[in-house]
Amino acid sequence: MLRYLDSKKMGRGVHSWLESIHHFSFADYYNPANMNFGILRVVNDDLVKPSMGFDIHPHRDMEIISYVIDGELTHGDSMGNESVLKRGQVQYMSAGTGVFHSEHNFGEKMLRFLQIWILPDKENHKPGYGDYKFKWEDRINKWLEIASGAKKSQAPIKIHADMNVYAAEISKGNELKFEVKKGRQAYLVLMEGDAKVEKINLSQKDALEIIEEDIIIKTNSNAHCIIFEMEKAEQLDYV
Repeated sequence: MLRYLDSKKMGRGVHSWLESIHHFSFADYYNPANMNFGILRVVNDDLVKPSMGFDIHPHRDMEIISYVIDGELTHGDSMGNESVLKRGQVQYMSAGTGVFHSEHNFGEKMLRFLQIWILPDKENHKPGYGDYKFKWEDRINKWLEIASGAKKSQAPIKIHADMNVYAAEISKGNELKFEVKKGRQAYLVLMEGDAKVEKINLSQKDALEIIEEDIIIKTNSNAHCIIFEMEKAEQLDYV
């Protein structure tokens, strides 16, 4: 089963320094029928102006991943971590019992990144942090495994959740398969470019829900995408 989600119909957050697309209910965008997709609680596509950002603020009991699409993301937190991440690089924070952090754009151009929140398998994990400077070529026309909760996974980011996260850039005119097994579901975000899955056309920032079905992503231009694969939720609203 496939369900197309048009980015133009998603939630919006517009401020003087920030423009955000909310895939699920977040901040001033509240839709009780669109709170999450399984354990995927937040996907925000954020545009942050230079010299601006999210000042220090708290989190707890959430697995948080930031994926930089363009520009520079500067992170700092109460655990003493500081980092600057660029295109295709990723940071991970397990908020656990509680942590404070900040995210800013101290670069010269617009920062665009995905802010991703995943519900953990239990409360009160010990807070943790990591940043990963993946090579861009490791995701060209193949799935780069970024994060996983599976013990046998080779993903460098280990999360406290039954989820696997992959990214890929599919070159123009190519295709790439992704398998979603029985009892599993996945959420695909097309971050850049355009693509087609069966008869569904996807444009930049669109998304696709996938339930127990293998897909083949075909492209007419370079397509940069991320996918979140997880256990199938007991209840899904397709009204």
